[in-house]
Amino acid sequence: MKRLGILLSGRGSNFLSIAKAINEHRLLGAKIAVVLSNREDAGGLDAARELKIPAFCVPSAGRKRAEHDAEMVARLHQHRVDLVCLAGYMRVLTADFVRAFPDRILNIHPSLLPAFPGLDAQGQALEYGAKVAGCTVHFVDEAVDHGVIILQKTVPVKDEDTAETLSARVLQQEHAAYPEAIARVLSGEYAFSERRYLRRLK
Repeated sequence: MKRLGILLSGRGSNFLSIAKAINEHRLLGAKIAVVLSNREDAGGLDAARELKIPAFCVPSAGRKRAEHDAEMVARLHQHRVDLVCLAGYMRVLTADFVRAFPDRILNIHPSLLPAFPGLDAQGQALEYGAKVAGCTVHFVDEAVDHGVIILQKTVPVKDEDTAETLSARVLQQEHAAYPEAIARVLSGEYAFSERRYLRRLK
């Protein structure tokens, strides 16, 4: 049984999609060991506690990034986490954090990377005139929205879309993509070829 550590800063909808996939036996061999947030008011903490999952705030405000990340890493080690999943965690990880879990940190981003990294991905897509949007689950490295891509799901952009309507449809695909990507990683049935993630059947 692999132990997941979830990091979030907001309502935690992707966390809940992972928890639901585990409970419905669509994501096998995994359990959520701990949920951590840098914000005490994060709705995802309350959601985790309702599910009887250990959930803690490690406040980031007013603290040096290295000091905060060191405490986050210590908490994850305390709960014997095998795989770290960023689920709306609105902080850039330090290099020391990334090195503490090499190739064991995942993130989901609401665009088809490398297009539209950073904030307001759907607004960026509409401003650019993109005809297809989507989401990306990738390994985390020391650059922002840069690590090896595990999978992507696409959403057509409609002429009448706003950033809000497009984001809502992309979010539906995020909820499907994240559990699927976690299952792929936990299976161990993959290899890297430079920047490419290659599925490898046993």
